[in-house]
Amino acid sequence: MELRSLLRALAALLSIVSAFMLPCMLAGFALGEGAIALRAFLPGLLAGALLLAYAVVAGMKKGKPRLSPRTGYLFVVLAWVCSAALGALPFILSGAMGSFVDAFFESMSGFTTTGASILNDIEALPRSVLLWRATTHWLGGMGIVVLTVAVFPLLGIGGRALMEAEAPGPQVDKFTPRLSDTAKILWLIYFGLTVLEIALLMFGGMNLVDAVSHAFATMATGGFSTRNASVGAYNSAYIDWVITAFMLLAGMNFALHFKFLRGDFRPFFRDTELKTYISIFLVATGYIAFGLYRSGHYGSGADALRYAAFNASSILTTTGFATADYLLWPNAAQAMLFALMFIGGCAGSTGGGLKVGRIVTLFKMGLSEMRYLLNPSGVYGVFLDGRYLKKNIVYDIAAMVFLFLVSLIASTLVVASGGYDIMTSLTSTLASLGNIGPGFGRVGPALNYSFFPDYIKAWLSFIMLLGRLEIYTVLVIFTKAFWKR
Repeated sequence: MELRSLLRALAALLSIVSAFMLPCMLAGFALGEGAIALRAFLPGLLAGALLLAYAVVAGMKKGKPRLSPRTGYLFVVLAWVCSAALGALPFILSGAMGSFVDAFFESMSGFTTTGASILNDIEALPRSVLLWRATTHWLGGMGIVVLTVAVFPLLGIGGRALMEAEAPGPQVDKFTPRLSDTAKILWLIYFGLTVLEIALLMFGGMNLVDAVSHAFATMATGGFSTRNASVGAYNSAYIDWVITAFMLLAGMNFALHFKFLRGDFRPFFRDTELKTYISIFLVATGYIAFGLYRSGHYGSGADALRYAAFNASSILTTTGFATADYLLWPNAAQAMLFALMFIGGCAGSTGGGLKVGRIVTLFKMGLSEMRYLLNPSGVYGVFLDGRYLKKNIVYDIAAMVFLFLVSLIASTLVVASGGYDIMTSLTSTLASLGNIGPGFGRVGPALNYSFFPDYIKAWLSFIMLLGRLEIYTVLVIFTKAFWKR
């Protein structure tokens, strides 16, 4: 029963992913790329149709389909791996990439919203393929599992185990009693913000394909662009500020967007994580802008502020867009960007990284321990927004951060085994684990990951998944206890 339910759920999810190839194929015909679009997307669409047929036929068999929490973890991991494999097909079939490892890396980078690329000439790719590349971002941003949960009631499959395993998603218990309704609300908010950004970008002079691609990448905090020079290719202050604003919105907890739409504005002034998130952005932007202006890197304070705000928000929210090669900036500005790579967006956002909420919690935990050292007879706890955090929650956060750092060190050693310098090895791992995209050294914003051998690309693809599912969900399936009855 568990295996049948698992396979049926996977088939349903992959059929949904493949369905998004249809708009890309139709766009290809509209853009005069009919032959390439047909070759790139038709096989995936046919595979999706077969998978959907299997899901429907399997549902006709007797027995209520169920997914236990244990199977839920396995499903989530397999869902992302299989989606990346399916998403790699258009890259290979269109001729954009010659090897499956490269195509899988690009696809996994898209779905996990990492934004790391192996493409040396992005603008040479067919526009329909670039649109699919951006679509992988958009699907992965809110979470393909969350999308699937929204339609699972039609298949008679419960989704609680999956929502619990989809760690980076918003805190679903704050929305509605029904998980499927919650998933639909999340996607409606996500869709609405995306449409609004598309309209604003087109008003700023972008064509439709570019506007859709950049809006998809922004709201997913992904970073794939249709231009070799990323957003910097447009050289537009208006576009820079629009994308900066939407990157910050995407890095916020979507529960706050939901409450805002319901007319509840109080959380925006009381939420500790949000206030910390905005404070970090403002401090980082001011610090970088001052350094850029003082060094004379830009001709005016307005330009220094614009470039500082864009790139600070890009790294903080783990989006990965660039408007400048920050490796040419003063060392102090680079140091601030490097520090931001360890933070990430808010819990319940589409951003990656450690998350601001976890950092705030551990900071409060440290203060609590120092109070205890000064007064051992006192009783101290960790409070967040007036709520006491149980010790198991604090320990869970501390353990996750520890595993994040262990994974960072281990992966740095793997990448360094290829003979690469410490900055390249460290930041390529950090950018993959934090789902950021660009790093420092040979993986800076003006460069890419194409020079790595296949085994490192495959390893970094795994690290992207590890970071996107926040470590526990992936590592738990490699434990002996997981496979015991």
